[in-house]
Amino acid sequence: MPDLYIPSKGDVVWLDFSPQAGHEQSGNRPALCLSPKEYNEKTGLAIFCPITSQSKGYPFEVSIPDNITIHGVVLSDQLKSLDWRTRNARFACTLPDKQLTEVLGKLRTLL
Repeated sequence: MPDLYIPSKGDVVWLDFSPQAGHEQSGNRPALCLSPKEYNEKTGLAIFCPITSQSKGYPFEVSIPDNITIHGVVLSDQLKSLDWRTRNARFACTLPDKQLTEVLGKLRTLL
């Protein structure tokens, strides 16, 4: 049996965001993991920001560079703590450090 994938900070993964409420993102979509692998492994939870392909120009969107496999923007103001095992997290790619730093900077303005 292959080793279980554990999301790591900076990983972009596919997750099932359903169920959702109100303006939250839903369905099977990519998300950016912001919590460290050690936390994710111990708790079974991880902190994610959803990614959408529909940019609306909101100030908390962070554009993903064209040279990686996932396209769109990180919604850095829609932080969620999710059970990555139950939501079947699947690795897609790693977000470059520049964009990860930008997401974390935007989060700091909210916290």
